Amino acid sequence: MLAPLDRCPPIAYCVSPKSLPPAGTGTAPSTTSPVKLFVVLTLFPEAMEAYASTSILGVARAKGLVRTEFIDFRDFARDRHRTVDDRPFGGGPGMVLKPEPIAEAVEWVEARHGACRKIALCPSGRTFRQTVAEEFLGPERILFLCGRYEGFDERIFSVLGFEKLSLGEFVLAGGELPALCAIEAVARLVPGVLGDERSAIEDSFADPSARGLDHPHWTRPRVWRGAEVPEVLMSGDHAAIARWRARQADQALQARLKSMP
Repeated sequence: MLAPLDRCPPIAYCVSPKSLPPAGTGTAPSTTSPVKLFVVLTLFPEAMEAYASTSILGVARAKGLVRTEFIDFRDFARDRHRTVDDRPFGGGPGMVLKPEPIAEAVEWVEARHGACRKIALCPSGRTFRQTVAEEFLGPERILFLCGRYEGFDERIFSVLGFEKLSLGEFVLAGGELPALCAIEAVARLVPGVLGDERSAIEDSFADPSARGLDHPHWTRPRVWRGAEVPEVLMSGDHAAIARWRARQADQALQARLKSMP
């Protein structure tokens, strides 16, 4: 376990001011609704911060509804080269992330914030879906661990208690993009983040029992390059519009199911 925060050794990476919203900006969080905290252990904190400071996540942070901290777990390595990986036992290509720097980073984070739900991004995890985003809305604090190289030392799961999470059956160079996807998917469900709460309720996959997709959308101009907006949307008959949109959404779902292997 690392030293208390006020005596944190130089080797530990105390979260950079760049990783947090500027002091004094945004709205104070509600006293009845705890701020959602996402902590990410990554080797590329600056790259993740660049995205998280914009769009929906930037708005959520400015409103004081969501906090994000991106921590370079290389700064918890104890050797002079700040080593976070090593060759795998048994041989094979690539390098494996060592458990020690990750464990010390986790212990520092939880000493600072309290216990977190711990999620490791890796291809062998359960697939992230909208229902998982809704599930992640529950815990006040979630800690994501971004993989690199050939993967993690297995003791990260057996000893530290990380869960495995995947975006799907494909491989990326690291877990940073999946972590940002998961954070944004959860953050937009936090009450007050979106300008219109119906946006989250009526999204594709918002109703898991229906397995539904959103209906198609049109906006001005009414005619563009010879393509016209469907007449029913101009009718003013809201019941007819709702029925038409439901049919369109069902057709989109059926087409998607047919295209799946």
